[in-house]
Amino acid sequence: MAVHRVRVAKDKAGLVQALTIGKESTGTFETYADVIMFAAAYGGKYQRATPIETGISKDPAPISLEIFLSRGYDWAIKLLAIAQTQNSTVLSPYDPQAAAQRVMILEQAANGGLELLAEQLRGAVDYSDRLLLILNQERFPIAQPTTDFDLTRFL
Repeated sequence: MAVHRVRVAKDKAGLVQALTIGKESTGTFETYADVIMFAAAYGGKYQRATPIETGISKDPAPISLEIFLSRGYDWAIKLLAIAQTQNSTVLSPYDPQAAAQRVMILEQAANGGLELLAEQLRGAVDYSDRLLLILNQERFPIAQPTTDFDLTRFL
């Protein structure tokens, strides 16, 4: 059985590194797998699945699926796959094609989520504060007015 690896797009590698706690950054997440999973969940929520077309990053290198499983993300990967495909056969533990499809769905959702995060984090000095604002907006959405405001009555 082949060991599946989750790839990161070359153009998103800098953002993934900046979001991870390290020597040169004061990111929010402990590991690259945490960043990828957060981005995949964010991309999945907004149904943004973008194939990796710009090449594969060497740093961070492709991440073994075992790291995601050891961190308890297996259920989230399966939920993401079933939500994307609407087909329960993607959950099969005995089908190697289903496992490869789950990894591909995770990669595409993470890539789309990283695109959305890049837009949201543009110009931010501290990503932690901006991520907290994003999470608060998701948790406590601002109600949009149901009717348009008509200025003609003031003329």
